[in-house]
Amino acid sequence: MNKLSGSLKKTSDLTGKYVHQSRKAGYKIFNIYFEDESRFGLFTRNGRALTARGVKPICPYHHKFENTYLFGAFSPVNGNSLMIELPYCNRDMFQIFLDELSKLNKHEYKIMFLDNGAFHKAKRLIVPENIGLIFLPPYSPELNPAEKVWWIIKRHMSNKAYSSMKHLQDDLDMIISQHLTLNRIKSLTAYKLYLDAYRTNLY
Repeated sequence: MNKLSGSLKKTSDLTGKYVHQSRKAGYKIFNIYFEDESRFGLFTRNGRALTARGVKPICPYHHKFENTYLFGAFSPVNGNSLMIELPYCNRDMFQIFLDELSKLNKHEYKIMFLDNGAFHKAKRLIVPENIGLIFLPPYSPELNPAEKVWWIIKRHMSNKAYSSMKHLQDDLDMIISQHLTLNRIKSLTAYKLYLDAYRTNLY
């Protein structure tokens, strides 16, 4: 059984389990989200540039190592999302993110797909009652469409030299507001195998 077919069966089984449990707990609204984290910093990210034939592209460059992290969860069902900037990528920060996600449409039960990062499974982690976690197969970023969201953001940050973290954060805000609409997030994250599992178990 390959990773995709294995993920399909696990996705369907666990989605059904969470829908059943949450209905017993009184939830009537369900959604699925893909969660991931990504680092953004002052070190210039090089990308492609269009120039005349034979002319090497020149872009501004900073060799700086200050950085920040975005934690994000994205729904292929309705395009809802939550992104929070946090200074570190660890259990404490993930706990903050889970608590904030829980407050987003708090009467909605959220089935969240994520990777096997150690802090995602920390013993001291308290998962809110309206969130159920489904872990993707190890070393399978291709099964997490949240990666596509980060790719869009970083593509728009290519070949830019940020003078400060404030400059970078302002650009992040602009990119997210202009390029990550509800419909764009739905389009980027609408993997059929997850939506099929969601619809099969919902109805």
